[in-house]
Amino acid sequence: MTVKIYGMTCGWLNMHMSDLIGEGEGTMRVPVPAYLIEHPKGRILFDSGMHKSIQDDAKGRIGGLAAYLGVEFEAGDEVAARLAQMDLGTNDIDFLVNSHLHFDHAGGNDAICDCPVICQQREWEAANDPDFYESPAFCRDDYDTGQDMKLIDGEHDIFGDGAVVCIPTYGHTPGHQSLKVKTGEGEVLLTGDACYLRQSLEELKLPGFVKDKEQSTASLKKIRELEARGARLIFGHDPDQWAANSEPPKRIV
Repeated sequence: MTVKIYGMTCGWLNMHMSDLIGEGEGTMRVPVPAYLIEHPKGRILFDSGMHKSIQDDAKGRIGGLAAYLGVEFEAGDEVAARLAQMDLGTNDIDFLVNSHLHFDHAGGNDAICDCPVICQQREWEAANDPDFYESPAFCRDDYDTGQDMKLIDGEHDIFGDGAVVCIPTYGHTPGHQSLKVKTGEGEVLLTGDACYLRQSLEELKLPGFVKDKEQSTASLKKIRELEARGARLIFGHDPDQWAANSEPPKRIV
């Protein structure tokens, strides 16, 4: 069985170091990634980047976050265009998995409209309950798009063969999840925002804003354990793992 992973940048952000690792001065230019996993039984998109409307009216879509995060998002960076560069249409995706529902991870969901969305139940509930979780990073128009929702609780084996498994890595948001993929070259973990940077893991440094610090730390320790057992890690926003500019999708494994 051959499972392939492709990575693509869908824009960039200029994040404050204090937001990335809870301390430090200045900013870091970080990628907004999405991933295509090809399995013999189907294709999975892990995260969908930002909504295309941000290219023309970022403030209108995400308010003050646009300037605060220094959003860089040009025509051709959106997930549908990235898939087209692979000769794929948005209807060629069989499952869309959201690590969580922030605007830079679920903004392209409406473009992938012909497949179910896999999301943790607790993430969906939090994102739809303003009394429980209020954050400008959630944009309801991103994820309330009428697609079939497959709401899961904890680990979920997408194809039933252990090759592509959603694993809970709560803390960044109430229902954050990462994706564990078994390939012919070994196991790969797409951490999502459970771990922004390699530095986050090495120093157990949390972002400036997390929903639950205790859960976030536990998730970092879980990721450490997976790496110790041989998993290759692809971090949520680490620029060292990407070229300096947005580029067509490339095979990771």
